[in-house]
Amino acid sequence: MAYRETEKMRQRKAAVRQKITDCTYRCVAEGGFRNAKVTRIARMADVATGTIYRHFDSKEDLFAEIFRQATQHEVNKVADALAPPGDARERLERALRRFAERALEGPVMAWSLIAEPVDPKVEKERLTYRKAYADLFEQAIREGIEEGCIPDQNTRQSSTCLVGAVSESLVGPLSPSQTGQTTTDKTDNDPLVDTIIRFCIQGLTGTRR
Repeated sequence: MAYRETEKMRQRKAAVRQKITDCTYRCVAEGGFRNAKVTRIARMADVATGTIYRHFDSKEDLFAEIFRQATQHEVNKVADALAPPGDARERLERALRRFAERALEGPVMAWSLIAEPVDPKVEKERLTYRKAYADLFEQAIREGIEEGCIPDQNTRQSSTCLVGAVSESLVGPLSPSQTGQTTTDKTDNDPLVDTIIRFCIQGLTGTRR
């Protein structure tokens, strides 16, 4: 008679998998992917290291899953900032500000998502989510062109430029050598965020903010 997995067993396996991902997420948030060792994750999750590999084919697959979860959360925050009423330029400014401020408020995780050297599987996810940000910005730029608050331009190229400008501007400030891997005072970041937003909006519209 073939073995049939019971619902109780499926729920138990799902709970173990969730505990592993939760602990991995915490490790990355505290010290980046490089400090998320499988032995430490197993210890935190109170499972054997072999259990981790029963749920994930490799460490890279586990890290890719964490990257997807963390970045999708941030993409959703940017989407939320673009959703409220207002002209497209205002909404883009709000979304770009949300992107930058959230990164600077959680520099360790932000560095891990934006710039930390990672395995190819995780890097592939990084490229996917950079496109997700660009897609959101592109739609807003198109709406701005239709509204007349943003001049006509190549929306795809402009959207990828926005993602690149914000991300590159944050690499230095988020670097562990600069942050000491601690959270920072929001007021200390205001001038940097204002400069990033000013540069992006001026490049997008051709006018000073």
